[in-house]
Amino acid sequence: MNIANPLWGAPRIHGELLKLGIDIGQTSVAKYMARRRKPPSQGWKTFLRNHADGIAAMDLLVVPTVSFRLLYGMLIMGHGRRQILRLGVTYQPTAEWIANQLTAAWGWEQIPRDLIRDRDACYGGLFVRRVHGLGIRGSSDFCTPVLAERLCRTPDRLDPPGMPGHIVVTGEQHLRHVLICYTEYYNSGKDASIPEQGCA
Repeated sequence: MNIANPLWGAPRIHGELLKLGIDIGQTSVAKYMARRRKPPSQGWKTFLRNHADGIAAMDLLVVPTVSFRLLYGMLIMGHGRRQILRLGVTYQPTAEWIANQLTAAWGWEQIPRDLIRDRDACYGGLFVRRVHGLGIRGSSDFCTPVLAERLCRTPDRLDPPGMPGHIVVTGEQHLRHVLICYTEYYNSGKDASIPEQGCA
């Protein structure tokens, strides 16, 4: 009965069996029902692999300078080729600056369908309007994927060869130089977590 009527649950089959005069408990019916194999749901990794060409992610990284001022770097990454498209640096990340970084990341190239970002307060109304104006279907408020988070943490931990400790950033130009070198290094296809050369 269960195989012939796959949409029926245990209560319905139990009721039909009672109509036929078969006295059996509903838990016994549920125990002996044929188990249907459901197709596995698509995980985050599978989703990214299937739709990678149309997805971009962005995140902010915070870097303290030698004078204890905070610098902000903007990472924009395309998941299709897993390449960094844009790294910008500023002392004050306004919604207008972030929107300009977004526009500069693609130029005349194909704009992604979806943009994944975190819930940072610096994304304002201007940023949301620019996203919709570029034709990006939606700016997700989900947490940024692990890959973008890992990339944002990596430049802060880069060590120059032969020197212990982290890079101490002196200012905006220095951080821009470090991030440009890191972008070239990462986009060249090497493992971004183990740099062979330092640029700072």
